[in-house]
Amino acid sequence: MTWDSIWEDIFATQDWGKYPPEELIRFTARNFYKAPERAAVKFLELGCGTGANMWFLAREGFSAYGIDGSKSGIEKAQKRLTSEGLSADLRVGNVGNIIEIYAGTQFDAVLDVGCLQCNPLGAVQKIVNQTYDLLKPGGMFFGIMAANDSYGYGIGDEIEPGTFTNIQDGPLKGRGLNHFFTLAEIQSVWSAFAPLSIEYSLFSLNERQEYYKYWVVRGAKPA
Repeated sequence: MTWDSIWEDIFATQDWGKYPPEELIRFTARNFYKAPERAAVKFLELGCGTGANMWFLAREGFSAYGIDGSKSGIEKAQKRLTSEGLSADLRVGNVGNIIEIYAGTQFDAVLDVGCLQCNPLGAVQKIVNQTYDLLKPGGMFFGIMAANDSYGYGIGDEIEPGTFTNIQDGPLKGRGLNHFFTLAEIQSVWSAFAPLSIEYSLFSLNERQEYYKYWVVRGAKPA
């Protein structure tokens, strides 16, 4: 399983994610703002949805590629880019097949903002292996994903350790299948990347009674 059709319903009926997360802006600025020719720098986003990150990257002058299983999400992303005179390579497709979809193209960075967590752990490993192959030597991975001690863990139907559907409360309520990663799982899945940086961010909910925690993962394919 690499895409849940619930996201077509979400993107078709809701305004969703118009701006990129601060962590992604910081990653891009620190690693790519000094590129002598930004248009030559290629970013691929897994699960680009309605295009918040595509908009940011295109606006900053980079070459942006995005894939999502939701036709409505891609259509909304394209409409926004077109309305602002921006462009990106947007495709409706399954992130589990990116090695075939982008055969012959290599990227400077692959991005994941909450896409990989919407898969069982075994599927995550297969997708990450493909991202590694699509990266140029020295290319970078950036990802944000739910942590196992975050609000929402255990509030649903567990289909495998750490992977839940029908989450009943928290930020991931109504968001289909989600895997909550342990630190050890992050270290294992991304073990081919060196150096590998693993940090986390969190925000509180319900008058500080709960918190949502997510890993911020940065890694490089050895040159």
